[in-house]
Amino acid sequence: MESLLTKFILSFFVPGLLVVLFTRVTFHNVVALVLTVALIAAAVYAGYTQTWLLYVVNAASLTAGFWYSTRMIQKQRAAETDKE
Repeated sequence: MESLLTKFILSFFVPGLLVVLFTRVTFHNVVALVLTVALIAAAVYAGYTQTWLLYVVNAASLTAGFWYSTRMIQKQRAAETDKE
């Protein structure tokens, strides 16, 4: 039971944080989303995710991370435009 709870908590936070991290590294939120989805697909293929609930939580976290990284990129571009 603890293992499922740990996986649930990690699935709730890690994918969204990875999207934000990859956005900061690549400066492009779609590339960050694709990299994160590839990592999650590899984890699913390796057998680390067993239930549909974890798939849904991963997808929700990815969506939240993508939304936040899109806002972050828009604010950064707006700030750069204001400087010019």
